[in-house]
Amino acid sequence: MDVMGDKATLFETGRFVQPSGEEATPDMSRDETADAVETGEAVEEMSLRLAAQAGDVEAVSVLGAMLLRRGDLDGAELHLRAATAEGDRAAANNLGVLLHQRGYPDEAAGWWRVAAVAGSAAAAHALGRHRRECGDEPAAEYWLRQSAEQGHALGAYALADLLEHRGDPGAERWMRAAAERGHREAAYRLARALDHQECRPGAEHHERRGSRTAGDAEECGHDSGDTARAEAEQWYRQAAARGHRRAALHLGTILERRGELKEAGRWYLTSAKDGEPRAACALGFLLRDAGDTESAAVWWLRAAQEGDGNAANALGALHAERGQTQTAERWYRAAMDAGDDNGAYNLALLCAEQGRTAQAEQWYRRAAYAGHREAANALAVLLLQVGDTAGAEPWFSKAAEAGSVDAAFNLGILFAGRGEEPVALRWYERAAAAGHTEAALQVGIARLRDGDEQEAERHLRCAAGGGSAEAAYRLAAVLDARRPQQPAHELGEIVHEKTECEEWYERAATQGHRRAQVRVGMLAAARGDVVEAARWYRTAAEAGSRNGAFNLGLLLAREGSEPEAAVWWTRAADAGHGRAALRLALVYARRGELAEGQRWADRAVTLGPAEVAERAARLRDALRQELSA
Repeated sequence: MDVMGDKATLFETGRFVQPSGEEATPDMSRDETADAVETGEAVEEMSLRLAAQAGDVEAVSVLGAMLLRRGDLDGAELHLRAATAEGDRAAANNLGVLLHQRGYPDEAAGWWRVAAVAGSAAAAHALGRHRRECGDEPAAEYWLRQSAEQGHALGAYALADLLEHRGDPGAERWMRAAAERGHREAAYRLARALDHQECRPGAEHHERRGSRTAGDAEECGHDSGDTARAEAEQWYRQAAARGHRRAALHLGTILERRGELKEAGRWYLTSAKDGEPRAACALGFLLRDAGDTESAAVWWLRAAQEGDGNAANALGALHAERGQTQTAERWYRAAMDAGDDNGAYNLALLCAEQGRTAQAEQWYRRAAYAGHREAANALAVLLLQVGDTAGAEPWFSKAAEAGSVDAAFNLGILFAGRGEEPVALRWYERAAAAGHTEAALQVGIARLRDGDEQEAERHLRCAAGGGSAEAAYRLAAVLDARRPQQPAHELGEIVHEKTECEEWYERAATQGHRRAQVRVGMLAAARGDVVEAARWYRTAAEAGSRNGAFNLGLLLAREGSEPEAAVWWTRAADAGHGRAALRLALVYARRGELAEGQRWADRAVTLGPAEVAERAARLRDALRQELSA
């Protein structure tokens, strides 16, 4: 008998109110409680029948309501008609409920009108809902307003729903009134409305193999509107406490975002147990993050079996990580069947990893046509790899316009490869503005080329801060060029602390940037730190830097280790370093190995640069004369 409301308002008597989930006596078992309730109702019914036989109209009305609740429509109608004939408005309302259940809505509406005119808020609510179902909204609003103004929670909620449907700003007032009177759906909808006031449409997120989205798509995470969000949380909490499973889900999401994971987990669990698959999925992610993948899989399975595509994706990812590719594929297909485009995208990734390129393209296309921006970008990359530049460009554009940062960067690469630098720069700038590290580096390089050092530095700082070793090196070079000339110092004499440019050189160097390693070595040598200089030169040289090898040789020669220096100069010269070849020519000439000296002098002439080639030519000629003498 929930056609027109809950039992308390439906029957207009407190005698039938039993709070959901509460026991009659705290120390009684459920069976004992049920027995006690049945015994109490039997005693009450007997008392009501005796009072009704004695002519008590109220007893007749309450007895009719009791029988109606029990489902004894014939017995209930007899008593309700008798009480209605004596002018009992509660009986008239309940008679309307009975007739509505029996399929006589017009006759039911007549009795609701009688009760409503007599002041019954419940009857006014029922009549208002009936008139709305009939399409008579003006009459519906009139009767629902009558009910709401009398403090009837269901009436206030129904009025708010009607006004909201029409876009009337007065809807919030009545929704709030219903929520304040304990209507859980009103509390939930009020919370959602407050959320919507503060949320802007967010960027779409597609995460490889199982995106994490606990609440509805409208969830947002920006920092404005703290008051509204706090109030929304309050109403979510009220609705959740009354058993609203979606409110419990959203409350869990809010708490998780705030880092209160334990309480978030409790609300997710409450919602999941009430049958909310999204909460089961979110609980699974929470358990996974805590390291309990087995329990996570249990909840994901429960959610996936209820049709949650996100949970199916998570299961697919879990099995893929375990190498169970067939099971992973099955769950990705289940995600697709549930309408989750991530399923097709993740299936494409799985196929690509296995070298099944044709199938990967097929699934990328399916997800891309459905609007999955990262699938569109991946499809374009795949097409580019097989040489289909014309086919790749539209997909890069589609993905970039949909907000894919990687696609915007890839478009920059595409246009730069064609020599269309201005167009490439626009895409790089778009990707950089969204935080793409390599795009920021490319913008910085372009600005340096244009002579705009200030903008170049800004972008290089962004890229370097994002972890780009090349950006850190170039930023250091920009700062280095501004430094005043430092006086030369004797080796071993440390005279100053490191500057900002040295710190950036070092950051790049520690990330394996060879030129930065050489530069850090040079700066260390300039301030007299021989050990540090040698360490960085050696690191660069062992990584293949010919300049590092040459400078390490110089350092070793100054320290009196010319044989070891010659080893590093040989490595540098073999890699094409002209000065190293000239040094070797001088070493061998001093040793009297004139033919070897002449050979390295010839190599130095070939390698250059001009100054080195000129000196090497003079040395070569001198050695030749010496050899021919």
